[in-house]
Amino acid sequence: MKQAKTQQPPKQLSRAGFMMQTMRGSWGWMLAAAVGTVLAVVFNFLTPQAIRVTLDSVLDSKPFDLPDFLVQWIESIGGRSYLAQNLILCAAAAVVFSVFAGGATFFCRISMSKACEGVLERLRNRLFGHIQRLPYQWHVSIQTGDIIQRCTSDVEMLRNFLSGQLIEMFRTIVLVAVAISWMFTMSSFLTWISIAFIPVVLLYSGVFFNLISRRFRTADEAEGTLSATVQENLTGVRVVRAFGREAYEVKNFDEKNNRFATLWVKLGKLLGPYWGIGDFVTALQILVIILLGTREAVEGRLTLGQFTVFVSYNSMMAWPIRNLGRILGDMSKMSVSIDRLREILNAGEETEDPEGLTPDMHGDIVFDHVSFGYEGTPELLHDICFTVPAGKTVGILGGTGSGKSTLTYLLARLYDVAPGSGKITVGGVDLREMRLSHVRKNVGLVLQEPFLFSKTIQENIAAAHPERPLDEIRAAAKIAAVDEAIEEFPDGYDTVVGERGVTLSGGQKQRVAIARMLMEQTPIKVFDDSLSAVDAETDAKIRAALKTGMSDSTVILISHRITTIQHADCIIVLDDGRIAQQGTHDELCAEDGIYRRIWQIQNSVDDMPADGQGSDPGKEVSALGV
Repeated sequence: MKQAKTQQPPKQLSRAGFMMQTMRGSWGWMLAAAVGTVLAVVFNFLTPQAIRVTLDSVLDSKPFDLPDFLVQWIESIGGRSYLAQNLILCAAAAVVFSVFAGGATFFCRISMSKACEGVLERLRNRLFGHIQRLPYQWHVSIQTGDIIQRCTSDVEMLRNFLSGQLIEMFRTIVLVAVAISWMFTMSSFLTWISIAFIPVVLLYSGVFFNLISRRFRTADEAEGTLSATVQENLTGVRVVRAFGREAYEVKNFDEKNNRFATLWVKLGKLLGPYWGIGDFVTALQILVIILLGTREAVEGRLTLGQFTVFVSYNSMMAWPIRNLGRILGDMSKMSVSIDRLREILNAGEETEDPEGLTPDMHGDIVFDHVSFGYEGTPELLHDICFTVPAGKTVGILGGTGSGKSTLTYLLARLYDVAPGSGKITVGGVDLREMRLSHVRKNVGLVLQEPFLFSKTIQENIAAAHPERPLDEIRAAAKIAAVDEAIEEFPDGYDTVVGERGVTLSGGQKQRVAIARMLMEQTPIKVFDDSLSAVDAETDAKIRAALKTGMSDSTVILISHRITTIQHADCIIVLDDGRIAQQGTHDELCAEDGIYRRIWQIQNSVDDMPADGQGSDPGKEVSALGV
């Protein structure tokens, strides 16, 4: 048998590969930003040159050290004497260079902003799309708050680096290259002294880079835990209120928040010496150049204009180099964020097999010697064998942890049966040979705790088919016995439910979810204890409507309440991952086993003597694991 591949091998992206894919589509704007940066640096360096020429060749008598065409232009307007009488022209030249530098910087920032926002938009879409295609087991293995934190804070960290630090790093490299080349034309001795400080800055920055990376990752993970705590608290607000857990939740949040703050304080203690050393080295470099440059000027090896320009160039170079250390520190944080984003993107997606089959799903459902265990846990299902004839209804009863829900997950291919552990077939075709989309399109599943979107009731019921008319939506709602309840709301089907359907009762949420599944008109319908929150009368009403409206559908009912499944064509009793009993209600009641004991307990609850004497149903149910 050929088994369809449902999860492709993870394509591991390196940091460099991640950045290359992330920036794809924005290279044009980034190139424009780079050009703007180069122009800004050049014009910024021309401003001190205007001051040098003014000091040495206008106010003093030294020859103009300028390109020939500029010297000829100056001579044509009157030479040194004319400029000395009109110093405003020299000042205007400096202003013009500054204006051009500002314009180039503006162009650079605009281009980088367009590049950055394009990158982040594509990255968010890519992350969200990838998460949608990840297998179910990945989602249950990671906290929702941590996923949100990665897709927000870590993406924002990448934005900060791309929009500010990346272009600043390039600017620093260009600035250092231009500065050194011009500084060598004035004094090679002072230039080498200035260059000697660069390795010192880079060396201690590299040491701190590794330390900061480790501490930032710990702090970032703590933020993810904090986000998960907030998300769980807000999601479970009903439970918090019902059990008076406000004080406990506040204490729990305070502990995690305190740990998060402590980790950031430790990171700050590491950054303190880092910034202090950087400031000291930079200030020392400027001081040394000023002292040695003064001596060079006094001894005549530097003119006053050259000294002024050299000190200016050294300062323009020193602080960006100092800033380069800060960039490396931020890069360490950004690398941690990239690694956390890569963990998501490197997770293997659930993929369609192009050769997957799309058979008719109205056939018999057969569990053929199926055994299954979740990754990292002992085997939960053991040699499960049963058949659900097409168009029939099967009830499944069992205690907590007996494997009832796992059967539904396998049927919907949220998990796959491992090779050699049996198989599940529909109409004689192995589910693993079918396309995933085909299976899930034909298997309707309603869970005990259904999820509703923060939209109107109509939009929730028609979630997969928003184009369906209201009449069809109401028809599904009537079968689910929720139509009357909806009409009692002031806005009817336009009533907006709260987050996760919090404004509806548990039974109403279950019935809306049932109506949503009925809109799919799937040949296989699975109700995973999805009538647990409705009263017995409504339960019976829904089952009667389902039987009438779904005569051609194969139905699997999972419930702890025997009255829900007693009219099923066949009932399967699970115990500790194995089939303990199988048969109709009458047959199972005639046998001495789990089913009859549960039936007797549930029937005896209403008939219990007023004095409370006799067996304790709660204890017996507990003993049975139900």
